[in-house]
Amino acid sequence: MGDEDKVENKKDELWGKGKEAVGKATGDDELENQGKFDQTKANLKQAGEKVKDAFTDND
Repeated sequence: MGDEDKVENKKDELWGKGKEAVGKATGDDELENQGKFDQTKANLKQAGEKVKDAFTDND
């Protein structure tokens, strides 16, 4: 399940980058900010996954 979560988080991060880029290109500040927020949220989730990995023995 951890790997699936990591893939989902990466997908969310890339989606956020896309929203940010479209917002910048169109001058839509709200969309740009939504993209930045999505990226931050995905990065925080990814950090949580790394912490879980650090405490999980995958031998």
